[in-house]
Amino acid sequence: MIWNSKPQIRRMFRKITAREVEDRRLKLSTKGRYGLRALIDLAQYSGETPVSITSISDRQNISERYLEQLMSMLKKGGLVKSLRGAGGGYVLARDASDISVGDILRALEGSLDPVECSGLNPEEGCQIADSCVTKYVWQRINESINRTVDEIMLDQLVQESRKRSCQDAPDRNICKN
Repeated sequence: MIWNSKPQIRRMFRKITAREVEDRRLKLSTKGRYGLRALIDLAQYSGETPVSITSISDRQNISERYLEQLMSMLKKGGLVKSLRGAGGGYVLARDASDISVGDILRALEGSLDPVECSGLNPEEGCQIADSCVTKYVWQRINESINRTVDEIMLDQLVQESRKRSCQDAPDRNICKN
């Protein structure tokens, strides 16, 4: 009887499709995924020489236009510097060992916390924060994700990328260093 009179309640408890479950996963946008690839590429190929957007675009199969947007965000985040002129391009603003995956993703995506809980931020004034048991769960999830991405440094990914590239094609220039 309640089901017939309250269609909104029926919708709340309807069966969720597999597609909807997949859509609810924690996801990073292409900004984060492509931006991370671009910075690995930049760290691999720059050294003292700036790397052009065109060369990163060609190697990573990312459009130059989109790459420019990503590099602009990374520049604002203090992770890359741009150099103008004939030999211009981009270089890392800091050593690759001082740039974490978390730094990169936050510059591109903003907060990485998958759960927004006002109880985790005292300034938001959650009325049940002191007695809320689930706050602990959300806090642990957020801390876990942030700790993980902050522990992985760009230079580690460059080393891993070189190792994998050189196994596939040992005569590439990057493998001879």
